[in-house]
Amino acid sequence: MLATVLKDKSKIEETIEELERHKRDALQKTWEKVNGDFGGIFAELLPGNFARLQPPEGKDLTEGLEVKVQLGTVWKQSLTELSGGQRSLVALSLIMSLLQFKPAPMYILDEIDAALDLSHTQHIGQLFRNRFKGSQFIVVSLKEGLFTNANVLFRARFRDGTSIVERTTQRSSR
Repeated sequence: MLATVLKDKSKIEETIEELERHKRDALQKTWEKVNGDFGGIFAELLPGNFARLQPPEGKDLTEGLEVKVQLGTVWKQSLTELSGGQRSLVALSLIMSLLQFKPAPMYILDEIDAALDLSHTQHIGQLFRNRFKGSQFIVVSLKEGLFTNANVLFRARFRDGTSIVERTTQRSSR
């Protein structure tokens, strides 16, 4: 019986080691893809700047990741050094890079551009159009920048004491 138990224990340990290798490989592959997209998307949203995901200094990928941001030629030590708009762009870049890893057919986003100026809002619209060609976005926004990239707009207005919704086709669907 002891020999059987030791043999089973050995098989279990081998299986655990194999699963750990698969987990590590999947994590490495995911990190490489998401990190590449994260840096690219951030650079599209905030041209001339860069962001990346990296393990904390002296630690392994399995112990977590940190967001690092370069504005101009300076790598920021902390995200607290960024403005609210810059932090919004970092968060949006990370979310979009995760979504690009496993794309969905539809996304619903509510006022993601609230802390941004017009030029950054336009970059978001271009990002959706260029990087997510097979996806549909429903975006609530109060800023014109996203509207210029929309195929269809639904505008809610208040007229004669009643809310109305107007549909406008911007451009033909691609």
